[in-house]
Order: sequence, then C-alpha cells, then structure tokens
Amino acid sequence: MSSQDIPEENLPAEQDHARGAVGIADEENPFADPGLPPHEHRIQDIDERAARRSERMVALLFTISMLATVGFIVSYVTIPHDKNIFVFPIGHISALNFALGLTLGVALFCIGAGAVHWARTLMSDVEVADERHAIAAPEEVRAKVHADFRQGAKESALGRRKLIRNTMFGALALVPLSGVMLLRDLGPLPGTSLRHTLWAKGKRLVNMNTNQPLRPEDIAVGSLTFAKPDGLEETDEEFQNELAKAALMIVRLQPDNIKDKRELDWSHEGVVAFSKICTHVGCPISLYEQQTHHVLCPCHQSTFDLSDGARVIFGPAGHALPQLRIGVDSEGYLQALGDFEEPVGPAFWERG
Repeated sequence: MSSQDIPEENLPAEQDHARGAVGIADEENPFADPGLPPHEHRIQDIDERAARRSERMVALLFTISMLATVGFIVSYVTIPHDKNIFVFPIGHISALNFALGLTLGVALFCIGAGAVHWARTLMSDVEVADERHAIAAPEEVRAKVHADFRQGAKESALGRRKLIRNTMFGALALVPLSGVMLLRDLGPLPGTSLRHTLWAKGKRLVNMNTNQPLRPEDIAVGSLTFAKPDGLEETDEEFQNELAKAALMIVRLQPDNIKDKRELDWSHEGVVAFSKICTHVGCPISLYEQQTHHVLCPCHQSTFDLSDGARVIFGPAGHALPQLRIGVDSEGYLQALGDFEEPVGPAFWERG
C-alpha cells in the first residue's frame, strides 16, 4: 500500500522541515541541485495497526534477546566443560562452547535487529536538508538543535511506545551479564586459602631432596635445607599450589647468634624455619651466605637476615619472611607447632 491509495485526510501532516530547493545549472554552478524527491509515507505512518505490529515485532526481538542471555547464564553454570556433542555439519564440538556461542549470538543479534526494525518502521524517515554553518554556533542555532532533539525524541515514539522502551531496556540491561559471567573463568575466589598452608601442629618437616623426615642432627650449622609438609606428594593434584605456600628454608644457627627473641623462642636448638617464598613477587629463595646469615632472592635481590627475624635489609621486598614455629615429636623428628601466623609470599589487597 502506498500513500497514493490513502485518502488525503488519513495521511499524517507534513512536518515543517527545511527542504532542499531545486537549483538550475548556469556558468557559475554547472551542476544543478536536483532537490529532494517527494516523501513516500510508509504503511506504519498510515495504518496504526501496522505500527502496532512493528512495535510487537521489535518487542519480540528484545524479549528473545533477554531469554537468550538467560540461556547463556544457565548454560555457563550447568553444562560440564568436558561434554561434547555432535552438530551437523560441524561435527563433534564442546557442548558448552556451542551453547555459549549460540545464546550470546542470538542475544546480540536480536538487540541489533530490533533496533534496526524500530528505526526503519517506526522512527521518522523524513529527509531533512540543512545548510552548513560555522563551528561556533550562535544562540539561535543552539535553540534549533534543542528543538530538533525534542522533535526527534517525539518522533522516535520512545515515550509513547512503552512496550518497545521497556523490552529494549530489559535486553540492554541483561546482555552485559554475559560478560560478567565470563569473569568466572579467571578462577575461583581465593577465600581464605592465601592465609593458610598445609602446616599444622604435629606435621613433620620432610626433606625436599630425600623425601625423609628431618631430625635436628640432620641439619649442620651453616647449612641450608629445604623442607615440605609430611604427606604432600608430587602426584597430588594440588602439589604445586600447596608447595608454593608451604615451602620452607631450614637453617641451623648458633643460639647466641640469633638476635630476635621470638625467632629464638620459635626455634629448636638453633634450628629455624622460614618461608622460602619471597615477600616481593613470590620467587623461591635459594641463595644463603652462612657468614652473615643472609639469604638472597635471585629475582630482584631482596635480602633477608635470618639471624634477625628474616627482616628485609635490602631490595624491594615489603616485609620479613614468615617464620614457622617448630619443635620435635616423641620420636625426635622436627615438627611444626602450628601454621604460619601471617600469610606467606607477597602482600595482596585483602590481606589487611
């Protein structure tokens, strides 16, 4: 149906927009300005039922987008990451990846398709010609811009077409949740895991090299020994994560050379145990100078004094190495008397 088939009284009133004037070619302007063609009304401009059908179609697209976003979240939470399905003609693919791609694609497509259909069928399509003006807009131009904006807002029917407006806002509000859900792939929240290690009261100190429990007499004065908690094996799934927190440096000092009272109280016959993890960025410390009792981190040269509570004496590390309180059990093996009293390794934002 075209505007020629509609009685004149049913046609919408022409709006007072500036129209391009038809120009005539002459010597100064060899190219004539053809002007704008007569405006052709759309069926939605003429028939309110057609406009409502378009409104319902746009709302349907926005609603499908919302449902697809919900489907994305449900798929992400419920579908196992190792489940495969057969999809013709692609073949066997990950069910999770297929569901996420399909639902997110539908959600984004329906928002775009709804916006395009809204613009093409319900928003004003009257051609407007305007003259170029200077960059510095005078007061009357600013007033015209404000008037044009209000006119455009009115013609968009955003206030009158509440079904479109509400479903569009719903779709735009829900679709960002897809990106929020993807943040779960950054890993589980650490909770309190950064504050605790496998060390506990009665846990024996095991030599990292021999995998045997340590006795005080196994550690010579001036030597450096690395230890792990008893029961932590390389075949364990969480071996690397747990060792990164629980690794120990064990050094034997003359008790008279220990300057820090708490360090002396937490030692056993001069045997002291400190975290092996540097408090700067978490590198393993391995360089020991027995004359000065200093240990050096090979990554950024942070230096700690093991005779004075492992305090920082050089480098970028922010705090001393945590000390593990140790003793011996009934069989004479070195054992922990509890966990570290502070988190090991670098500081973190919620350490507090």
